[in-house]
Amino acid sequence: MKVLIVYYSTYGNVYRMAELIAEGVSHVSGAEPVVRRVPELIPDATIEARPDMKAGRDMQKHVPLVTVEDFKEAGAFAFGTPTRFGNCSAQLKNRIDQLTSLWLNGEFEGKPAGVFVSTGSMHGGQETTALTLMAPLLHLGMVIVGLPYSNQELFTTTGGGSPYGPGHLAGGDNKRDIDENEAALCRAFGKRLAEIGLKLKK
Repeated sequence: MKVLIVYYSTYGNVYRMAELIAEGVSHVSGAEPVVRRVPELIPDATIEARPDMKAGRDMQKHVPLVTVEDFKEAGAFAFGTPTRFGNCSAQLKNRIDQLTSLWLNGEFEGKPAGVFVSTGSMHGGQETTALTLMAPLLHLGMVIVGLPYSNQELFTTTGGGSPYGPGHLAGGDNKRDIDENEAALCRAFGKRLAEIGLKLKK
């Protein structure tokens, strides 16, 4: 079963989270992680003028853009985004908004899905972004998956992560590394999605 990890990342933080979630998926027998990015909407000229944005773009150039077939073939989904004023990025939401034909066919019904987010500040909207991103997933018919408190890192994280999904505190300059607690929650999330996906597939 394929677990589609589809994300948008400006500076590379959400991309790094996607890779960690893929690690968690790969530890489950019968599950295969598929990491995909969504198209950029920021003009190239703007990115070229910003060294930090250019570096973020270049580090994930090798990641293929998500396709309709990727969505159709997956048995579970993880959607990743930075926060934009407490909400999902326009880039990821734009791609989700194009899933109408698959929604009409019931392609997503009964399949597990969850979200992961990154913010620049501690109260930058990690939880509101996760919750608002869950709304379209419920409309698509997906079964929402979060992180239970059996993951002890939820009690000790000083960066990101909540019962709603993995999170990362990137800092005001977007350069803070993913810490051990955040990384553990990403891996646990990938493993949980894969395990639930396989159970539901049966």
